[in-house]
Amino acid sequence: EVDLEERLHELDLRSDLDIPDVPPPTDSTPEILKRALSGLSARWKNWWIRGILSLAMISGFFLIIYLGSFMLMLLVLSIQVKCYHEIITIGYRVYHSYDLPWFRSLSWYFLLCVNYFFYGETVADYFATFVQRREQLQFLIRYHRFISFALYLTGFCMFVLSLVKKHYRLQFYMFAWTHVTLLITVTQSHLVIQNLFEGMIWFLVPISSVICNDITAYIFGFFFGRTPLIKLSPKKTWEGFIGGFFSTVVFGFIFSYFLAQHQYFVCPVEYNSETNRFVTECEPSELFQMKKYSVPPLLQAVLGWETVNMYPFQMHSFALSTFASLIGPFGGFFASGFKRAFKIKDFADTIPGHGGIMDRFDCQYLMATFVHVYITSFIRGPNPSKLLKQLLILQPEQQLSVYKTLKSHLIEKGILQPSLRG
Repeated sequence: EVDLEERLHELDLRSDLDIPDVPPPTDSTPEILKRALSGLSARWKNWWIRGILSLAMISGFFLIIYLGSFMLMLLVLSIQVKCYHEIITIGYRVYHSYDLPWFRSLSWYFLLCVNYFFYGETVADYFATFVQRREQLQFLIRYHRFISFALYLTGFCMFVLSLVKKHYRLQFYMFAWTHVTLLITVTQSHLVIQNLFEGMIWFLVPISSVICNDITAYIFGFFFGRTPLIKLSPKKTWEGFIGGFFSTVVFGFIFSYFLAQHQYFVCPVEYNSETNRFVTECEPSELFQMKKYSVPPLLQAVLGWETVNMYPFQMHSFALSTFASLIGPFGGFFASGFKRAFKIKDFADTIPGHGGIMDRFDCQYLMATFVHVYITSFIRGPNPSKLLKQLLILQPEQQLSVYKTLKSHLIEKGILQPSLRG
């Protein structure tokens, strides 16, 4: 026990330059692929492994889309938990903190607490009718924030009680590591689900744009890359960056045109308490109704068109795909810097040729935040349906008070007919 304390105390005093090497991830490539590609160079072998696994993941993604919104939410939750696990595991390995009392359990406890808070907020916001019919859930929703705070406070007190003399600093390193990881993974995945409820198109176009940019930038860089882009990622080139940008913009425009034609993709995702299912049925908003636009004079000479028919959402897709291709990669650069700081190649070896789940979704988290901010800033207006749901769960006297206030306001505005003023 004394030796353990002395070892942890020594680790605690190390500077960032003395971070120990983390064992390299093992090669998880299936044997059948290894044999099939054995005659190729390492460069082309990696190309084929990445390509095959990318096609497999994209196919699985389309299958989940077909299965519906609920399965997409489960997918987001699963990815969140896996990304959290990969980042936390790096912290454990780098700081040799497996032996810290309670800390591994506390890390997962804090994950449960934060998820309980965010998903509870989602249930209260989108499933009000369902909650109204169940008294047990009414109690949990009414005191949701207090319960969430009490749960977190319990974990906080457990952490304080777990502090051990001689390696306080190491424990606080890991406490901060856990909370930053929670901020990166749980908060952003919550925003992804919020975007999904606005309509599946707000989920699919941004995510697909990032995937498209990642693939096309890799292809252009692989075949034409000559000029290094950033020191954090030596393999990234300007040729790949520029080729990925134009490819992503074109893809986003075309993909949006296809999705905007179907209610399943454009309607807000709502929960039907009568059928206990998520539904995507509505009268599409103006964003998803074909309109005629005048072509700018400079482009008329090139295209030979004076007007063009398109969906308004396609113009918004330009903003989404531009962010995905110009700013989104900085999430990847940030992840590259993180991995270099801790002397690791990948976050994990979950996906052969790609690394860990976090290696594939490092750009998606920036994208999720941008889409949420974009919707709230430029798209979303007052939602009568959501407001009505909130009014229906009020007490009768509260509903009557709202009715009288609204009636008086409409009379003052001259909106109600004189015959209705009695």
